[in-house]
Amino acid sequence: MKNIVILISGGGSNMAAIVRTAEREDWARRLGARVAAVVSNKADAGGLAFAREHGIATEVLDHKAYPSREAFDEALAAVIDRHAPTLVVLAGFMRILTPGFVQRYAGRLLNIHPSLLPAFNGLHTHQRAIEAGCRYAGATVHQVTAELDVGPILDQAVVPVLPGDTADTLAARVLTQEHLIYPRAVRRWLESQA
Repeated sequence: MKNIVILISGGGSNMAAIVRTAEREDWARRLGARVAAVVSNKADAGGLAFAREHGIATEVLDHKAYPSREAFDEALAAVIDRHAPTLVVLAGFMRILTPGFVQRYAGRLLNIHPSLLPAFNGLHTHQRAIEAGCRYAGATVHQVTAELDVGPILDQAVVPVLPGDTADTLAARVLTQEHLIYPRAVRRWLESQA
């Protein structure tokens, strides 16, 4: 079985989209894959309850309990590795990972970013797109590399920037597309490993 470990920090809507798609498309039978665990750096992350309700193992590892980013990433890798992951998926995991962590999972670590990379890496992507006068925005699924938001692109979705859009209204439209492309990109990645 190909185990997927998903990292979250909050509500986990992208994680939930992946789990629902995996259930609906029967990834266990079709792809020999399952979401084995959801790990959060925040005990109050709403997505943990969803994962538990779907019979998925959950773990919490508070980054504030570690003296350095490296120490946290080392402990995080130990938690992830207990689930023998084929793929590690960042779904709203709001921590920048160390190069050593990224290298450990090189080629099997995915992220989703709320912009059409390479434009607007980092934070405040929707506001930056509006301020730049963009006519289109979107989301990108990419492989994670040591450099923030620049890994190989696996999938993208485009939405129009509408007159009167705010960062919040644009973000909501982009999020609906994230819920479509992230499960698709994960499925394609799994299929490529067959």
